[in-house]
Amino acid sequence: MIVKIFGLVDLCAALLILALLLGLPPILQLSLFFGGVLFMKSFFLLTGDALSAVDLISSVIIFITLFFTPWAWLMWVCSLMLMSKGVASFF
Repeated sequence: MIVKIFGLVDLCAALLILALLLGLPPILQLSLFFGGVLFMKSFFLLTGDALSAVDLISSVIIFITLFFTPWAWLMWVCSLMLMSKGVASFF
């Protein structure tokens, strides 16, 4: 059950990154929440989960978008990787 919740967080964070990419103004509370949750999920990298690096990079990108605009291709890659992780966790 917890894996599905983590997958839902991945999907919502991917939608947030896509919204930022498409020019919607960032919502501070959502950006801080999903950035923090993804950063906490990235600690699974210490246990050997290699895909947690995507969580770490995505959380850093979400925090950076509060002040700067990162490269578009990097945001696309991170959002698509988060989407694929989120969908895979439901099966």
